[in-house]
Amino acid sequence: MAETTVCAVRVIILMLAAGLFCLPAAAAPSASGNQQMLRVCEDPDNPPFSMRDGSGFENKIAELLAKSLNRKLEYTWFPQRFGFIRHTLRAKDEHGHYKCDLVMGVPPGFDQAATTQPYYRSVYTLVYVQGGKLDGVKSPDDLLKLPPATRDKLRLGTFAQTPPVDWLLKNGMIDRMVPYQKMSSDPKNYPGRLLQDDLGKGELDGAFIWGPIAGYFAKKITAEKLVVVPFKPEPGIKFDFSIAMGVRFGEKAWQKQVGELIKKNQSGINEILTEYGVPLVDEHGNLIN
Repeated sequence: MAETTVCAVRVIILMLAAGLFCLPAAAAPSASGNQQMLRVCEDPDNPPFSMRDGSGFENKIAELLAKSLNRKLEYTWFPQRFGFIRHTLRAKDEHGHYKCDLVMGVPPGFDQAATTQPYYRSVYTLVYVQGGKLDGVKSPDDLLKLPPATRDKLRLGTFAQTPPVDWLLKNGMIDRMVPYQKMSSDPKNYPGRLLQDDLGKGELDGAFIWGPIAGYFAKKITAEKLVVVPFKPEPGIKFDFSIAMGVRFGEKAWQKQVGELIKKNQSGINEILTEYGVPLVDEHGNLIN
C-alpha cells in the first residue's frame, strides 16, 4: 500500500492504527534515543483518530501506552495525506534525531514501516439517517431487497477504490454511487465530513464508510439518528481489515517492545475503541462488540 494511503486506511479503506514492551527503558529504547518520551507521529485534525487537543481515540491509546511505559507523551504533527511518513517517522530534526518513533494506525504489512501485530479489526459500513429511504435496512440483503422504485433512486456516497464500490458494481447498483475522493490535499477535508455534511443535509440517502468513522459520528451527531450497518465479507469482496502500529524498518527491538505493550494493554485498548463506537469484528468479520 502506498504511503499516500495511510490515512485512507483508517478512514475509509483497507485501510483503510501499540505500545511498548515493559522491559527496562534501556533494553529497547526508541530510535530517537530519548528514553523519557514516547514520541508519536499524528495528524492534528483527523477525527475520530487523532486531534491536536488529544480527543481522538489514537490519542487516548497513546496516553495509555505512555503511562504503561512511564514516559511522557510527545507528538509530531503532520496531516495524514501525501508525504506523511516522510515528514514524520522518517524525518529528522535539526540535531539529527528522528522526530517521532511510532505511527498509531497502519495496515499490517504496510510498505512504509515495520508493523506490529494488529490491535483491532473493523469493517466497512453503510450509514443512513433514520426516517429516510433506507429505513429498515439492517444488512446488505435488505438493501438489495428494497423495491426497485426506491432502490433505483438512491444516492449512496462512496469513496473511490474501496470495497463498497466493488459491492455496488457486483450487485448492479453502481449507478447509485455518488463518488468521493479518497484523499485530499486539504488537511481539513477529513472523511467524517461526508457524514456531518452531505448525509446530514439530506444530499445523500446513505454513505459507505470505514467503521471507526461511522461509529464515532453516529454517537456524535445528535441532530439526526444515524443507523450503522456493518457489511460482512463475502466471496470476492473483503470488508473487514486489521489495523496495526508502525515503526521504522530495522528497529526490531522497538518493534518487539511495541508489540508486547499492545498485548499487555489490549483490554484497555478495547475499552477505548468501544467508547468511541468502533465496530470491532473477529477474523471472520463477525461483530464482537
